[in-house]
Amino acid sequence: MTPVVLIAEELAPAAIDVLAHDFDVRHVDGSDREALLPALAEADAVIVRSATQIDAAAIAAAPRLKVVARAGVGLDNVEVPAATARGVMVVNAPTSNIVSAAEQAVALLLAVARNTASASSALKAGEWKRSKYTGVEVQGKTVGVVGLGRIGVLFAQRIAAFGTRLIAYDPYVQPARAAQLGVRLVGLEELLRESDFISIHLPKTPETVGLIGEKELALVKPGVRIVNAARGGLIDEQALADAIAEGRVGGAGIDVYSKEPCTSSPLFAFDNVVATPHLGASTAEAQDKAGLAVARSVKLALQGEFVPDAVNVQAGGIVAEDVRPLLPLAEKLGRAFTAVAGGVAASVTVEVSGEILSNEVSVLKLAATKGLFASVVEEQVTYVNAPHIAADRGVEVDLVTLPDTTEHPTLVTVRGALPDGRSVSVSGTVTVSGTREIAKLTEVDGFALELAADGILLFFRYADRPGVVGAIGSILGESGVNIAAMQVARREAGGEALMTLTVDSSVDAELLASAQTAIGAGAASAVDLRTE
Repeated sequence: MTPVVLIAEELAPAAIDVLAHDFDVRHVDGSDREALLPALAEADAVIVRSATQIDAAAIAAAPRLKVVARAGVGLDNVEVPAATARGVMVVNAPTSNIVSAAEQAVALLLAVARNTASASSALKAGEWKRSKYTGVEVQGKTVGVVGLGRIGVLFAQRIAAFGTRLIAYDPYVQPARAAQLGVRLVGLEELLRESDFISIHLPKTPETVGLIGEKELALVKPGVRIVNAARGGLIDEQALADAIAEGRVGGAGIDVYSKEPCTSSPLFAFDNVVATPHLGASTAEAQDKAGLAVARSVKLALQGEFVPDAVNVQAGGIVAEDVRPLLPLAEKLGRAFTAVAGGVAASVTVEVSGEILSNEVSVLKLAATKGLFASVVEEQVTYVNAPHIAADRGVEVDLVTLPDTTEHPTLVTVRGALPDGRSVSVSGTVTVSGTREIAKLTEVDGFALELAADGILLFFRYADRPGVVGAIGSILGESGVNIAAMQVARREAGGEALMTLTVDSSVDAELLASAQTAIGAGAASAVDLRTE
């Protein structure tokens, strides 16, 4: 029987052509629930955009379903855990909008520099006031790029053509790589003090939410213009509005908001703020690229090939059954490595050892690489773009296989060298308890652990002494953070110790720093290993 591909929303003709020769392509209005559910009964794949809800009920109505494809970046309308539980692969198009997003940031910067939006509104209202809307040139100015991921790089390349001086803040980029791009890496405070324009290109994580607030805006160069077309919440909107009202900030271009849809904001009161309703990906080209990307992924999935854009790759593809449980483990080890390292590594080695080597394990390097950058770049990281992101940031990732293990039948280690000479390592394994497979951390920087690789983890390195555990418990307790599990490892009494805690809620950067100071820890970090 020819596999059925159900297209629930409008798709580019070129994308449909990719599927038409090999599959039975059918169409349905995905927003009409009464039409969607019966149509799913015979579907092997369904392609949606944002209006169609593929939830647990929709998946239950599709007994033949093998793949759900979202022709776009987000997955808010797809219930990924329900799909994974059924063995249904979920794919999207994570890089389809990066050019559009970069161009939107450039457009906002130019509009703010020249007061384009407010001047246009005034003229249409019958006012001809040229002097009121005098702007500034971009040429010769210093542009600060906060985040040198793929979108940040595309923005930097485009704005450089205006004859600007480029500086950037990104602790996960090698200075040599930045230099190749013609960008000078600086600390965040230096960027704030020197920049005439600032454009933000960061992911939204507990560490980046509120990254630029009242304290940071007090440091900016007077008259700076700020653009955020990345994620809402990276700038404190009220603090930015206050800085604009006081004249410290000369204007802003905002495409994203803390809560969306957003129709009311303190920023909307200012003529020198250009506000758009999250248009970063809203171009015909981005939509066409998304459709083509997911059509190709659907074709690979239905033909039984490995699909590198799969969000839940362990649900399908050509990965060996024994290797699949190690994919989320390797990704979590990559995340933990980045948190513990606190910056970019010059090189990283993914070591795999033990019984698993009877299978092809190269996909574990991809999984670890995906984890390394998942929380530090703006775009979604997938198996297909992870190697490119690593290369863009000057990080070489290698795979090493070691047949012998000591305590565990199979062990995965992510080990890397940092530019300052430090070496960081994180190891883990998967154990079986009844019918459950449990991913565990077994080592961090030579400290032995036995802790589930799940939830929100905090790491503190400090000099071993009495009272530290109680102090941490009090600090977190006073902030309403509950400790679910804790382990302390040390090499010798009175020597260096590593405390690892699993907590029930996110810990912001300010609380983490306060806890570090209170116990005199040499290093403190947090990582979210919750399964999406």
